This record gives sequence, C-alpha cells and structure tokens, in this order.
Amino acid sequence: MDNKREYQWAWLMVLPVVLVVAFSAIMPLMTVVNYSVQDIFGPDSRFFVGTEWFKTVLRDSALHGALIRQFIFSASVLLIQIPLGIALALCMPKKGAGVSLALVLLALPLLVPWNVVGTIWQVFARPDVGLAGVFINGLGIDYNYTGDSIDAWFTVLVMDVWHWTSLVILLCYAGLQAIPDAFYQAARIDGASRWAVFRYIELPKLKGVLLIAVLLRFIFSFRIYAEPFVLTGGGPGNSTTFLSQSLTTMAVGQFDLGPAAAFSLIYFLIILLFSYVFYLTILNMDREG
Repeated sequence: MDNKREYQWAWLMVLPVVLVVAFSAIMPLMTVVNYSVQDIFGPDSRFFVGTEWFKTVLRDSALHGALIRQFIFSASVLLIQIPLGIALALCMPKKGAGVSLALVLLALPLLVPWNVVGTIWQVFARPDVGLAGVFINGLGIDYNYTGDSIDAWFTVLVMDVWHWTSLVILLCYAGLQAIPDAFYQAARIDGASRWAVFRYIELPKLKGVLLIAVLLRFIFSFRIYAEPFVLTGGGPGNSTTFLSQSLTTMAVGQFDLGPAAAFSLIYFLIILLFSYVFYLTILNMDREG
C-alpha cells in the first residue's frame, strides 16, 4: 500500500508539467484541425468543407514528388549514418585523455544552429571560392550545386551526414561503454576474432541504442528544413524541395491555410506512425531481453 501511495504522489508531482505540455501541444493542434476542415476568407467569413482539403492535398502531384524525395533522403541518411556511426564509435578510445577530446570534437557539429549549417556549406561548397567546390572542380569534376540537381542532392546529403553523424556516434559509444568487460574477457579466452566480438557481443548489445538512433535520425531527417532551404532554396528546380519546404511555401508563401493545415496533419501522422512502430519494436526487445 505504501508503494502505491508513493507512486500516486509521484504522478501528482509531475501533473503540472503534463498539463502545461498538453495545453501547449493540444491547442495548436486543434487550431490546425479547425483550419483543415474550413475554407477561410476572413475573420468572419469561413465555410465548412469537410475533407475537401485532404483530398486536394492527396491529389497534388507536387506533394507526391516531395514525399518521394523525402523518403529517399531519409533512407539515404539512415543507410549512411548508422553504419558510419557504428564504425567510428568502435574506433574511439575507451580510456585516457583522448576520450574527452574526441567527445568534445564530436559534439561540435551538433551545437551549430541548423540555419548556420546551411550557410557554412553554402560557402564551403561554392564552385568558385568554396574550399570543397574548388577542390572538386580541380579534380576535373564539373561540380556546381546551384545548377545541377545531382550535385545539389549530393551536397545536401553530405551536409546532413556531417551535421548529424556525431549523434549516432555518441549513442553507439555510450552503448559500447555499457557492455561489461566480462564479455570481452570471455571472448579473449575463447580466442574470438574481432569480427566475432562485434557480431556476437557488441552488435546484439547495441540493438536498443541503434533503434533509438534510427528513430531520432528518421524524425530529424523527415522534418529537415533550414539546412537545404539556406543552401539551395529547394533547387535547382524542385530537386531538394522536401515536405517541410513544400508545407512552408503553401502556408506562408501562398497563404493557403486550409490545404496547408490538412497537409501538416498528414505530415504529422506519417511521423507519428513511424515513431509508434519504432516504439513497439523497442518495447518488444525490452520484453525479450
């Protein structure tokens, strides 16, 4: 009984925070839902349209293209950053003064604001004066991210890898540090190779951490906005225009509040669905463990 009472008191302690978060999240969401089912002409002029805006958004070919680009970009990010993060985490020192230095250097890209990241790479990758742009063109490769869609896509992808791979490395490094030394001692006694240690000890112990890394990187990559907007503006053409930029253009540039609200709800449900799938996966792994 005493434990149950303490548990109830614990909920009462966090109740104010829960109420504040619920209010700050539910009120904007309800506003978006309200806009998504109405055609608004002015403060006192609005008409109920039901699901018309959702049908309009789902039939929009430009948004279909943005959705495809978004999924390709998110998949590319995960396929590159997760293996790269694991490999670099394995190469990091486990003891000594080099640990602190490595952690500080890895944390630096994560501290840079997103719009500043776009500005840095906008200058760094310029084909005329940028260090990377001049070097690539000096190798005989015709590189210009402002005029070629493939170059623009490659630049945005490399920029995101530079910015966010550190997060995967830090998560994997923390997971590796949590593995007891007894496992490594047993592997040395059995004469296990380095690959066998990774395959049968480190990788299984990293499954939970990797799922969290995949979930975070999927969410961040799926709502990317500031970096490609500053770097390429969504161009050339629409080659680097992702869902967040399409939504912003619809809501702010064109001021189509109804379709933009419906689009944002669909956007929200996609992220929520994938997050819930990852959550169930993590939950099942904890139960099996």
